[in-house]
Amino acid sequence: MLAGSLAIMKQDDGIRIRRRTRLLTWSLLLVLAGSVFASSSRGSAASSQAVSPPGPDRFAVTVVDYTKYFWWLVRWGENDVACHIEVDHEGMPTPGDIYVDCGKEIYEKWINQQPCREADVNRCKGFYVVLVGQQPAQKKVSTKLQPPIVQVTLENCNPVYSSSTSICESEPIMVLTGIEPLPGYEITAIEGLYGDQSFTCGPVCRLRLPVTGENLFTLQFWAYSSYGDSSEAFQAQIRVAATDLGNPDQPAYWFVDVLSSQWAGVPVATCVDAWGVLPPVGGPPKWLSTPPQSETLGTQIPYNYLAAQLIRGGAVDVSACTDGGLLADGGASACGQEAAREAVNAWQNQFDEIILNVAKDTGVPANLLKNLFAIESQFWPGIGGKSDVGLGQLTEQGADTALMWNPPFFRQFCPLVMDAETCSKGYLYMGEENRSYLRLALIHAVNATCETCPLGIDLERAKFSIGVFAHALMANCEQASQVVWNYNDRKTPAQLGISYEDMWKFTLVNYNAGGGCLASAFEDAREENAPLTFEGISPFLAPACQGAIEYVNQISTP
Repeated sequence: MLAGSLAIMKQDDGIRIRRRTRLLTWSLLLVLAGSVFASSSRGSAASSQAVSPPGPDRFAVTVVDYTKYFWWLVRWGENDVACHIEVDHEGMPTPGDIYVDCGKEIYEKWINQQPCREADVNRCKGFYVVLVGQQPAQKKVSTKLQPPIVQVTLENCNPVYSSSTSICESEPIMVLTGIEPLPGYEITAIEGLYGDQSFTCGPVCRLRLPVTGENLFTLQFWAYSSYGDSSEAFQAQIRVAATDLGNPDQPAYWFVDVLSSQWAGVPVATCVDAWGVLPPVGGPPKWLSTPPQSETLGTQIPYNYLAAQLIRGGAVDVSACTDGGLLADGGASACGQEAAREAVNAWQNQFDEIILNVAKDTGVPANLLKNLFAIESQFWPGIGGKSDVGLGQLTEQGADTALMWNPPFFRQFCPLVMDAETCSKGYLYMGEENRSYLRLALIHAVNATCETCPLGIDLERAKFSIGVFAHALMANCEQASQVVWNYNDRKTPAQLGISYEDMWKFTLVNYNAGGGCLASAFEDAREENAPLTFEGISPFLAPACQGAIEYVNQISTP
């Protein structure tokens, strides 16, 4: 419920503490021909701090035609004009127009006056407005233009879609490429800062990266444009780990992870930004990976509940079963399950391509999504027990978490079912009636039950819902991170040394049992100084929340 989500929210308006790592002291080597640590055209020296960039400063002014409207604000029963109002839009003057042109005193009387219901309007109190004229006019409109940016990529490296990692077969080179979006202008230089060392190069920088092991190092950089301004100052956190395969004198390849808003390489594993925790060097365990082909996701598990649903829907020939293929309790009998084997295999794998595409789009691991759907619904996307709905068995509390803790998803989904003005208020401030309506709309969106569809299931809606459940998991990532922050001296998972795998397990506890269960467990574990691992925290889950332990273990079992 909303109260559960609000209880986990940050208790002040400050920005969440982010991991700050110790900067290494070696110098980055510029390998672009002609690019050296030297004085730039602005006079920065290699041994001094780089000058802070001025930032983007570009606007275009356009003259537009419009109609200016003239209104009078007049007192009822009198002929004197209390205020002259000029507006640049059709329709009645807004309260804001009244405030600007008439002042605070008249505005307050206007906004608080009662509607006139007198038969004789001369007996009414307050003011009314009357349109007295209009004329063509022009005004200048200032438009903010696109700023320059710096794109970050790697050379000599291949992406690994199962994580944020790139694998490099030779020494990794980071490439900073300045991009100027305005025609007629160009990037003149890129500058940056590493520790107390500044660097300058042309519109493209190529930086040889050091081996850092498990540590991260931070690089700052920005671009200057012939327009006369610069980009914003950007940042990249980088991890480089080498493996020598038994030959310490010659590394076989390098694993490289880059965290930056400007990163244009392999997508960063989802939730990394929320946690500040990277997957382990070499990639995550299989259950948190995404294979390159959907066929790798294929399974042949004899799901009994799924078999029973297919038998009831008439998709399986059970004429050879004396019991009709079903048991008295509603499950599939041994005969029914054998008869449904091929249908069950085909059904559980029909979503694999969509799962893979969603995983690549969102960064939520494909194997995690497939395992979660298997445990939650056995891939039957209708209504389950206790009114849980869809492939991932969404509840109203789960819908609340998805909409509260994943603002980009809220901004995408809300306008599909509500007016833009209501959505613009944000989920938290749109009122409980609207929140409830939106939660129910989200649940309806993932409910593939369809009386007129084959087998009673709308497969297109089921496929659409896979993306919704991925976004719901991303919301739970955020809430789990907030729980850790709230109950561990306002430190992030990265600062606390919590592993990537354990944070995903905490996220699954949050998804299955709710943020309240996870928060209470962390609060009790803190009193006992328990280790911040899933094994250390899970014993402190309340009895009503203990089912989440088996849930996590089932999903994370290879």
